[in-house]
Amino acid sequence: MSPLTFLIFLAFIPLIWLERQGTRRFFGWVYLAMLTWNVAATWWVWNASPGAIGAFLANSLLMCLPWLGFRVVRRRMGDRIGYGSLIVFWLSFEYLHLQNWGLSWPWLTLGNVFAARTGWVQWYEYTGTSGGGLWVLVVNILLFLFIWDGVQKRKWVMSRIWWVVGLLVVPVAGSLMLTPDKQDKEPVANIVIVQPNIDPYDKIVTGSFDAQLHRLIRISDSAIDSNTVLVVWPETALYNEHGFNEGNLKQNYFLRPLWAFLQRHPRINLLTGIESLRFFTYKHSRTAMKIPDTDEFVETYNAAVMMDSSGPQAFYHKSRLVPGAESLPPFLHFMVPVFEKFGATEEGYTGQADRTPLATADHRYTIAPAVCYESIYGEFMSRYVHNGADILAVITNDGWWGDTPGYRQHESYARLRAIETRRWVIRAANTGVSCIIDPEGNIVDSRGWYTEAAIRHGVPTESDQTFYVRCGDCISKIMLLLAALFFGWLIVTFVKTRSSRG
Repeated sequence: MSPLTFLIFLAFIPLIWLERQGTRRFFGWVYLAMLTWNVAATWWVWNASPGAIGAFLANSLLMCLPWLGFRVVRRRMGDRIGYGSLIVFWLSFEYLHLQNWGLSWPWLTLGNVFAARTGWVQWYEYTGTSGGGLWVLVVNILLFLFIWDGVQKRKWVMSRIWWVVGLLVVPVAGSLMLTPDKQDKEPVANIVIVQPNIDPYDKIVTGSFDAQLHRLIRISDSAIDSNTVLVVWPETALYNEHGFNEGNLKQNYFLRPLWAFLQRHPRINLLTGIESLRFFTYKHSRTAMKIPDTDEFVETYNAAVMMDSSGPQAFYHKSRLVPGAESLPPFLHFMVPVFEKFGATEEGYTGQADRTPLATADHRYTIAPAVCYESIYGEFMSRYVHNGADILAVITNDGWWGDTPGYRQHESYARLRAIETRRWVIRAANTGVSCIIDPEGNIVDSRGWYTEAAIRHGVPTESDQTFYVRCGDCISKIMLLLAALFFGWLIVTFVKTRSSRG
């Protein structure tokens, strides 16, 4: 946990200062700041893809857009509305960047900065991370105005400092009051999380699947007891170079040890990641691929499946796909030759639109399955809970990044999802860190990086729905409406100006 989290309340002041000075190089300074932020916070992406350089450059450019809108509005409408527009444009940008538009990358959402300070933001059950972003921006602007007036006008407006103090103290104090009651529910069943510690680059080696599967089974067998209801394996735990046909998993020769394992434990459900596919006699989706010399099409999935001794019960197909690595948006298809050099494909995986929870056979658990980085999408995950999920599960293979801040950041963001939904979170990571997170965002049990391990823990279910689950990201939607009004005003002003000149 960094002791420097409080610096986020000062971080934007230099850029606001530069804008106020009217420097012509404002865009250049903003772009440099956004690029520095991207590289400093997510440099580890390079470990998985050399295409990270392009991602840094593109995302930094997108992050400049709210600043340019702020500059235009402040100059045309004055300080009071202008500084408010920075909040409107930034939170609108973050919300749009959360949508499934092909280049979504909300890793740097401002509200994520408090993922390691969950005691400060228990009120995320009402606002989600946009509340944290609003908090950060308002304090930055008030502190800037205090410093600007003091330095430029020799007028230190102390009332602003009291506002800042209040804005810092009240949310934290309110967070303490919102902490759920410590009335522990005694679970009558437990969940086993398996961390097989298989190097992700070894996982894809041809001929290695049988050994990997036996390792998963061995670790599971060592942790299961008579109260175990659910076993959770990480993302792509079931993987081979050709993928597994969802229509005949029970007949697949390579999965015989898996079915033997489940038959030895008939009470147990298994939630696991799987590289799967389905065949169609027509082009079922944009990403369906024609099989050469046949009349068939195939879709491939980075998926999760719930299964028991009788066979697969339900599948979930990851829908928030990593840009470049797992999908390529249609508007970038002209760059296919460039992306293919970095390991991307034109078709990519196929996702699903619905947020359908996966239930165990006895309905003791109804699970929100998040595959890999889907867990950083707050409103996206809340829809599972709205549809009946009583626990959240994150299955991931973020070992691609190596021993870097990447997997630690990913783990910490799951803590925010616990607060927003007031659900227990179970996290199964191939190489770590696997953990159990309570509804307050506290990690109650975990296994470290790059160790073979299992967690057996009783996990109670929750049925109440938070305001955030019921209503979604209200703050961002309000900001999006205000941003539309700003753009409408700018268009009308532009038209009037052209007309008067004509």
